[in-house]
Amino acid sequence: MASILVVDDEMGIRELLNEILTDEGHTVYSAESAIQARTIREQMRPDLVLLDIWMPDTDGITLLKEWSKTGQLTMPVVMMSGHATIDTAVEATRIGALNFLEKPIALQKLLKTVSKALESSPKYIEPEVGRAVQSNTHAAAPKAILNEPAPAPLEGEFISGIAKTYFDLPLREARDLFEKAYFEHQMQIMGGSMTKISEYTGLERTHLYRKLKALGIDTSRNKGEQ
Repeated sequence: MASILVVDDEMGIRELLNEILTDEGHTVYSAESAIQARTIREQMRPDLVLLDIWMPDTDGITLLKEWSKTGQLTMPVVMMSGHATIDTAVEATRIGALNFLEKPIALQKLLKTVSKALESSPKYIEPEVGRAVQSNTHAAAPKAILNEPAPAPLEGEFISGIAKTYFDLPLREARDLFEKAYFEHQMQIMGGSMTKISEYTGLERTHLYRKLKALGIDTSRNKGEQ
């Protein structure tokens, strides 16, 4: 889960990006002007900034230059614009911008760009690391744990590694309980990212949302979490 600052004078763009990115498990801060963006940057260092080029008071290129000169350009910045020229994009890259998104912004392009940009963020830790630890326990576990034998399950509690209580329920009820536990586990280790869960489980996002809703899993609880 990362902290992302969205700087854009268009309310519709800010609200759209906020909805998409919080849905992915990120914490989003919004600024409608360079003035607000400066204030937020002085108070914190976000993991990523999505910065609009054309704004009424101070444009994004000027703000990018300011951050570069004052030593505040310590996080990846992705520029956004629907009217920028190639020269503008090149200038932004020269100053220090990592990438460029053209409006209207396509969902998959946005998610891919954000994911790639966060890989270069100095303080962002990929939530998926929990998944890597899970699949390679011996590489991550302390020696004290590796040297201790795993406790054997109590007799009669598990069948083929599955809690026996599941087998005492009707098939549909047992399946729903298992799926709910499974998806809640995936949401925890993947930081609430619907994209990662979708890719890992092989479920299309719309189908995944319907599945979670049917199981009574609240996806909105990840919004606004630090």
